[in-house]
Amino acid sequence: MSENQRVIAGRYELGQLIGRGGMADVYEGVDTRLGRTVAIKLLKSDLANDPNFEARFRQEAQASARMAHPTIVRVYDAGEDISTDAHGNELKHPYIVMEFVKGKLLRDLMHERRLTRQEVVDYASGVLTALEFSHRAGVVHRDIKSANIMITETGAVKVMDFGIARAVSDSSATMAHTTGIMGTAQYFSPEQAKGESVDARTDLYSTGVLIYEMLTGRPPFKGETAVSVAYQHVSEAVPVPSQFDSSISPELDQVVLHSLAKDRNERFQSAEQFREHLVAAAIGSPFTAPTAVVEAPVLAENDVESIFVTALVAEQPEAERTEAEPTAAAPIPEVVEDDFEALLAAASLDATSVMPQVQPTPAAPTTPAASAVSNPTEIFSEPFTNPFATLGVDLPTHTGATQSAAQSFAKSGKPSPRLLWGGGSAVAVILVGLIVWLFSLGSFNLNVTPGGSGVEVANVVNSTYQDGYVTITQQGLLISKVYEASETVPADTIIRTDPVAGTKVPDKTVITVYVSSGKNTVALPNLAGLTEAEAATALATAKLTLGTITQAASPTVEAGKVISSDPVFNTQIAEGTVVNLVISNGKVNVPDVRNLSISEARDIMSSVEVGFTVSITTKDVCAGTTGTIVTDQSILPGLADQRSAIVLYVGCNQ
Repeated sequence: MSENQRVIAGRYELGQLIGRGGMADVYEGVDTRLGRTVAIKLLKSDLANDPNFEARFRQEAQASARMAHPTIVRVYDAGEDISTDAHGNELKHPYIVMEFVKGKLLRDLMHERRLTRQEVVDYASGVLTALEFSHRAGVVHRDIKSANIMITETGAVKVMDFGIARAVSDSSATMAHTTGIMGTAQYFSPEQAKGESVDARTDLYSTGVLIYEMLTGRPPFKGETAVSVAYQHVSEAVPVPSQFDSSISPELDQVVLHSLAKDRNERFQSAEQFREHLVAAAIGSPFTAPTAVVEAPVLAENDVESIFVTALVAEQPEAERTEAEPTAAAPIPEVVEDDFEALLAAASLDATSVMPQVQPTPAAPTTPAASAVSNPTEIFSEPFTNPFATLGVDLPTHTGATQSAAQSFAKSGKPSPRLLWGGGSAVAVILVGLIVWLFSLGSFNLNVTPGGSGVEVANVVNSTYQDGYVTITQQGLLISKVYEASETVPADTIIRTDPVAGTKVPDKTVITVYVSSGKNTVALPNLAGLTEAEAATALATAKLTLGTITQAASPTVEAGKVISSDPVFNTQIAEGTVVNLVISNGKVNVPDVRNLSISEARDIMSSVEVGFTVSITTKDVCAGTTGTIVTDQSILPGLADQRSAIVLYVGCNQ
């Protein structure tokens, strides 16, 4: 049997080869059980060598199958087909059965021609919409690239292989030698290249690479090997896109560069945020980087460097921060022991009076001033008190600074200016550290404009999202929409904003609007009569999950439209509940009416359960009267097209 005549899992008939990749071949096929055209992806047999791969692969495929959105290629089924070679060896072929999409891969489209600016924005927005949906469902793609994106004949975006990348990349055997996976290093995020854990922001980095490629016609980094490209993602600065195409606006430059930040905390934090900034940049709105998340300083034992450095960074003037990210805190510099005193000196801090030694230092040589006091501890009646003790930091009790301060106090009866300055500096540093910590907890708003100038955020709480959107955007501000369940606030009503109403912020600041998704239960919408795509959209809008799709015969419902759902229409169910659909295959079950009377057979065939047009005749010319019992029927029992015309045959009376 030739390759294109194979039947997978006793159900899926392979047709022509429509795509070939590093880890799989894709065929057009037919689901013989349901009678629909599908795409069948046959993964390379070496992917099944890992004994854990089958379970992982099926689990990820099932997770992908639960996602239903117009921008995501549906996964119908997955498994392993078993065959034997000429030597009797058993071969495993993992397969995925997917929605068949008529169109072109984005990769092939980019090879054919340069994309228009509008196409770039539209395609990228579609990808980000798919990621927004999948990330809310807890699925990270991990392999966003042009070869995993289909553009339909109508220009719609369809993202493929959700969850499958994880099943493959988690296999150590696969990563060791599969060129198909290594080939995606062009889209690797720095954390992927370094082998670290990934999250939703990893997909956003890869999307940034994709947009870069669509805009310029080339990836941001090139190299002879996948390793060299991955290294550049980790360590090399990204060339500005307009360097390769001068027509690219500065606003688009900034959005792309922000999406390609090495540190995931400095990128866009959600697909929705990314999409809104991209669309705004496309129409020429000045780019304002989303506020960076400032992490609270962590103080290790015998180490207060972090609180000093954080304080210095927090006091850095706004104008001196990175231009590409005006509202983000500057990165904390790496401080080594040799230059830390110089850094503190520049900030008018006395390191020796407030800074414990990082490492033991040699004893200071005896000076006349020091020798004047044989036992400095005698000057104080109480033991030395460490002001940093509550922070878990040990200070040396006999430093040169302490002795000098003791001598000064002994001679004059007053604390020395150096002691006062050191103590005051320590208190100031602690206060600054606490302020930074409060900032990190969200107790203060980093977007507030100094001096009270700027745009005052309007009060849109309890407004519908649409009304609030109009109000805030008319102020020249941007919106990031976040859904939040509420037992009291009606659905699509604004619960709160961040920053809060009345806060004065710079123009084009992103305002996070928290919108109620209503109670945690929703009524299942009426899906009867909708197409599969329309039903999927309706379920996504209702925050429900599309489950299995079963085709069945129906005398009245058109082919491809929903006959029924499980649960049924208007049932109150929890958000995220899986809803299974029964869709018409355009066929009807033809009953056997032979040996029934004409009147009884006619009633059955013309009933609403069948819906046929019925005519009665004889096969032979009767010399006398015709009979009244059906002897045959023109359409035999089984499946037949809806609304067919059937002929019932009767015999002749003798």
